[in-house]
Amino acid sequence: MAKVEIYTTPFCPYCSRAKTLLSRKGVQFTEYDSPHGSSEREDAIRRSGGRTTVPQIFINDQAVGGCDDLFALDRSGKLDPLLQAA
Repeated sequence: MAKVEIYTTPFCPYCSRAKTLLSRKGVQFTEYDSPHGSSEREDAIRRSGGRTTVPQIFINDQAVGGCDDLFALDRSGKLDPLLQAA
């Protein structure tokens, strides 16, 4: 199973949607609480190439984007292969 990390903030509906999709697929993920100004948020921005929105999702250390990007990967059939890669 792939290593999945997600940077989130409390009360973020997009974060909740992304986590729900991953959970429905049975994916275990590491969640980082990353409020504005935190070192976790700075880490997410650095790792994602400058993207400042949440969630920021990484699969096997590759930035895949946010919630909309995750759902687009799922619709196109590309998410499951990413999640199966070790």
